[in-house]
Amino acid sequence: MGTRLLSESLIRKRFPHLRYVRVHTGGKHTATIYAWNEELRLEDADRTALRKFAASELVPYVCFKVREYSMIRLESVPEVGEVPDLIRQAAMNRSLDLPGIVAVMSGMFAGGRISFHEYDPWTGTIYLDVRTPSPLITVEKELIGRYLYELMPLGATFEVDYG
Repeated sequence: MGTRLLSESLIRKRFPHLRYVRVHTGGKHTATIYAWNEELRLEDADRTALRKFAASELVPYVCFKVREYSMIRLESVPEVGEVPDLIRQAAMNRSLDLPGIVAVMSGMFAGGRISFHEYDPWTGTIYLDVRTPSPLITVEKELIGRYLYELMPLGATFEVDYG
């Protein structure tokens, strides 16, 4: 499975002249690559090369769009922040799968666990359950969401039940 972090790393390696690169997925087996060069432009040649690269080298079951980096704001792409090394290393692992995601996330809980509940292939949504001895506060839920965002494969979204 390919994650946002892994895909961005591969794009930067193949296109070192692109100064700004961001990959985002809204689920439904689609993702968008946002990019700009040093002059804050996305040349047509780069747009075409990125499409070809994404189709052949990134996640094969995802349909990629390529847009100018400035579209991030207009399309309300969420900001990304720093994540723990454990999350970054897992996200960069080409063989990361759903059991691996669950294992990484469960390993971060003290006394709680996360488990897979269901996958909706039509929407690309992965449903997870989080169970903890005491209710989680908003900040903890936000961290779980941020970490899952980095671990989920491109083309998929997630929903978490904190029941």
